[in-house]
Amino acid sequence: MARAFGVSSMLVPAVDVASFTEVRECCARHAGCVPAYGIHPFFVKSAGEADLEALREWLQRASDGTQRPVAVGEIGLDFFVADPDVEKQEYFFVEQLKIARETDLPVLLHVRRSVDQVLKYLRRITVRGGIAHAFNGSRQQADEFVRLGFRLGFGGALTYSGSTRIRHLAATLPLASIVLETDAPDMPPGWLAGGRNTPAQLPRINAVLAELRGIDANDLARATTLNALAVLPRLRSAD
Repeated sequence: MARAFGVSSMLVPAVDVASFTEVRECCARHAGCVPAYGIHPFFVKSAGEADLEALREWLQRASDGTQRPVAVGEIGLDFFVADPDVEKQEYFFVEQLKIARETDLPVLLHVRRSVDQVLKYLRRITVRGGIAHAFNGSRQQADEFVRLGFRLGFGGALTYSGSTRIRHLAATLPLASIVLETDAPDMPPGWLAGGRNTPAQLPRINAVLAELRGIDANDLARATTLNALAVLPRLRSAD
């Protein structure tokens, strides 16, 4: 359905080792889908050293077309969850950054209530850029991500009139720093509040942001697509 709305490429990130095969098979079945592999901070508590080695093997495995990994992700830190295991989250984040550096892949970052800590480790472990997903930090933090080679992901949250900080950031950041996302099935836009999000919502999210920025929606779609391709060059394989 998303392709019928003009969404030609969809990035499908894994969240744990158990989901790697499912993600690969999904991308093999559906045109336009490409995979990323990583261990999400939500799933770190049940992960061990063997999971890190499995991730390394999946990323290093030679593959073609839709099965070729586009990025390491979704990885990062989440200090919003109740009783977070900060030490283990940080350990797995650091180790996955090292794997991304080894494999020369960009990363998809989860940064909820943890932007400064994520930036701290990115300064220490240089990777090939990527995307700070669902960005909701300050302008200073945004500029630091951009300096480190990242784009900032904006999606359904900017469609709510009450999301004033996100809307202001999305409207005023340099256009070259922005990519659009859905995080489907989560983070639904305002017109689906409480419902299930899908990639097919991306054009309407794009239209909202275009209005906020005062530019043509087609120009915005073209620019954010080029931004995504610049930071995730293997996305081109999904065309």
